[in-house]
Amino acid sequence: MAPTTELVIARHGEAACNVAGIVGGEHGCTGLTDRGRHQVTRLAARLAAEHAARPYATFYSTPRLRVVQTAEVITQTLRLPSTVEPELRGPDHGDADGRPWADIKTAFQGPPQHTPDIPYANGSETWNRYLDRATKALQRILARHEGQRILIAAHGETIEAANNLLLTLPRDACLRLGFVTDHASVTRWQRPTNRFGRTIWQLVAHNDTRHLESGQ
Repeated sequence: MAPTTELVIARHGEAACNVAGIVGGEHGCTGLTDRGRHQVTRLAARLAAEHAARPYATFYSTPRLRVVQTAEVITQTLRLPSTVEPELRGPDHGDADGRPWADIKTAFQGPPQHTPDIPYANGSETWNRYLDRATKALQRILARHEGQRILIAAHGETIEAANNLLLTLPRDACLRLGFVTDHASVTRWQRPTNRFGRTIWQLVAHNDTRHLESGQ
């Protein structure tokens, strides 16, 4: 029987741009808050316990500062170096970067997902263009590490992209449903092979924050 592939995506801890409601691209992201660092410390402790039981084969992260700082804590705790995957960065925000999300959504008449084929700001990606980029990067990682445990530190949008990919959702699914992902949460997918030789992706956990339940 083939080994089980496991994909674990951990969202970054609370960032200053999240608290301020600022679009957190390359310019708008100024890193984690103190609360976010505490969340990530608890997240890393949980991942370390899992790593000791069955080691992660690889660890990927994204280049935005709040994820870089999250990955640094995880690397220090697990002694597992991270590989930055630029294509897993959050959406490219164009002129919206660093501006209040409330202003951007008011001008666009909703979040990017509500009109997924139109840029929400000058120079921004459309939501569907972002999904195409992120899902292709995830497909490459999954193909590269088939049968292994994969850990990724990333964004809520990355988790949404993985869910779209592995649930094989249509491009307009964002008009009807969404996924809540809290800071420092864990989403877990597994692809075992059954005794008939069949493999299917199974969503084991989404937005799991049990490690934060005491002393957030």
